[in-house]
Amino acid sequence: SAIENYAIETQKLVIKILELMANNLGMKKEELHESFEDGMQAMRMNYYPPCPQPELVIGLSPHSDGIGLTLLLQLSDVQGLQVKKDGEWIPVSLLQNAFVVNIGDIME
Repeated sequence: SAIENYAIETQKLVIKILELMANNLGMKKEELHESFEDGMQAMRMNYYPPCPQPELVIGLSPHSDGIGLTLLLQLSDVQGLQVKKDGEWIPVSLLQNAFVVNIGDIME
């Protein structure tokens, strides 16, 4: 099915990202790959329609991603993702046709 194919392709992408990260950290590419090869992969889809009164939007509560990597594909122009840097929440700009890769708590 299309969902299964998507899951396989995203898994390949995550493995490639892990290999590149390992290389940049001076590790053997297999080290990070082995740490995650038997891990769980989950997919979640959220839809946030534009709101005429954005100040009333509640959204998700502030949180960190406890996993290894999060791949985010934003399909609309609705701004929502923010990252916390130096105690301040900063919006992440939309990149058309691109994944945002978030390093989770386990990787950090």
